[in-house]
Amino acid sequence: MNAPPPGLITAARTPWFDLDECGGHRTVLPEAPMTMDTYHDLASVTKVVATTTMLIRLVSDRLVDLDAPLSAYLPKSYEAITVRDLLLHRGGLWEWWPLYIQPRFPPPRYRPGRARHYSDLGFILLGRIVTQVTGLRLDRALAELVTRPLGLTSTTYARPAGSEAAMSAFDDRAEMTMLDTGRPYPVPYRSGDFGRWRSGPVLGEVADGNAHHAFDGVAGHAGLFSTVPDLLRYGLAMSRYEEYDHLWRPEVVKEFLTPGPDQEQALGFRRYALELPGETVTVLGHPGYVGCAVGFVPGRDVALALASNRLLVEGEPTPTGDLWNALLQDIAHRSETA
Repeated sequence: MNAPPPGLITAARTPWFDLDECGGHRTVLPEAPMTMDTYHDLASVTKVVATTTMLIRLVSDRLVDLDAPLSAYLPKSYEAITVRDLLLHRGGLWEWWPLYIQPRFPPPRYRPGRARHYSDLGFILLGRIVTQVTGLRLDRALAELVTRPLGLTSTTYARPAGSEAAMSAFDDRAEMTMLDTGRPYPVPYRSGDFGRWRSGPVLGEVADGNAHHAFDGVAGHAGLFSTVPDLLRYGLAMSRYEEYDHLWRPEVVKEFLTPGPDQEQALGFRRYALELPGETVTVLGHPGYVGCAVGFVPGRDVALALASNRLLVEGEPTPTGDLWNALLQDIAHRSETA
């Protein structure tokens, strides 16, 4: 049986009701309370709040072409893989690779464009494209393209801006276990091949091994910290994307939100069904390994956010997907009775 997270925040902004539920602890040993102002390691939520949103702006400004090969922006990179392929997770790249052990990217694991294989490596490359095109470090590009224009004052790369942060993990055990078991990705390395593992609480720095050990907390796939109020602010802005035509072209955003060959995947964003009274709408968003998620319903003034420290348990933690699905069900129920 999966253990519930020590701390959990579920929040929503809708035309019918607001939800703000916060309970438990943001850290253990010693315990400190979870609050709405707590900073969280967003993990893969970085892929949408940072990388995908920056690319929306760069595509809108015609600085990035979705159908250009990666080699157009990253010399000596893959010529058979496009920017669109990476956003759809159809680039054929390995899902994960310990770049802190072997910094050179491996050859593709699958044939590009054939099927969806969720890949951290693809979003690391997308982050490099943003850096190459803007001439800015990724954290500076994020500030200029996303957080400052959208008023996300508590969203930052690498380290939380405030002292009240949720603990992300006990240590680097999850990363070490992936290497030593070869599951779920059979890479040719073991934990003994790396000598700088964290043996104590991961607090105030990103849990993801590649983001922390290889990129100093600033990468296209992970590294972002934020608060639930900022996630809701982001979600509402994306829900009202047509009102932000001074930042991007609405037709570009619409293309990013459209499903690709895989119904559950748009350009960068995951797609989820949400039952509302008399209709089913689509939530666009993304989960993160540490226990956070963000989502929004385009054109409907609906934003959702989840934050937890699900890894701080003995035994098997509750998957982020289960926590997210429970929030979607709660929103559906509240909408029926609102």
